Amino acid sequence: MSPAKTTPPSGGFIPRDRDWQPDALTPGYKTSIKRSPQAALLSFPSSLSEETSPVFGHGLLGALDSDLIHNYAQPGESAIGPRIIVYGRVLDEMGRGVPGALLEFWQANAGGRYRHKKESYLAALDPNFGGCGRTITAEDGSYEFRTIQPGPYPWPNGMNDWRPAHIHFSVFGHGFAQRLITQMYFEGDPHIPLCPIVGILKSQDAVDALTAVLDMHRTVPMDSRAYKFDIVLRGRRQTYFENREDGM
Repeated sequence: MSPAKTTPPSGGFIPRDRDWQPDALTPGYKTSIKRSPQAALLSFPSSLSEETSPVFGHGLLGALDSDLIHNYAQPGESAIGPRIIVYGRVLDEMGRGVPGALLEFWQANAGGRYRHKKESYLAALDPNFGGCGRTITAEDGSYEFRTIQPGPYPWPNGMNDWRPAHIHFSVFGHGFAQRLITQMYFEGDPHIPLCPIVGILKSQDAVDALTAVLDMHRTVPMDSRAYKFDIVLRGRRQTYFENREDGM
């Protein structure tokens, strides 16, 4: 862990815009029925311990933590599937980069299957793909990791619902009393408009904020395509976080 950080220069946080964020109760997304609040929401000002706290340091990371193509593979082998680079920035409510944020990411393999003992999808496991990694943002809030493009998979929300290909993100920043969780979709995926989780978002702009854009300028020729995905922590254009249905 690194030393404690001081209060952000902004002198506080801009509250989330509830007209931009989706409603907590959306029956089309079945699990929201039990997860949504049963009483009126209460908003509390952030405390000093939430805004200033120890942060994660690079000593926490392993050499291959940000390379999901190889971090679970046998020597001389690699994960199966389309190789991609995911990069972007973690930004505060004023558009400034957030340095030193720990990003964790996890995903299904190229066939759409997670390496999890309770996984019920019949797609094959890839013995060289673990499906998780982590990195820490640079001074300008930038991050980058290598992985394979995950596949879509069925889920028991409706009779024939499929999740779009996606990567889950967890974010710990300077105030990591709360762990923020979101997911990233891929530009052009036909499953995106069909997904009940995506359907809870209130505008196309909100959907676009969760959709990574193909960037051919960042590709590695004959190796990997690249997708750009920025994460906005707070404010009127805050990225939708799955665990932020209450508070600021």
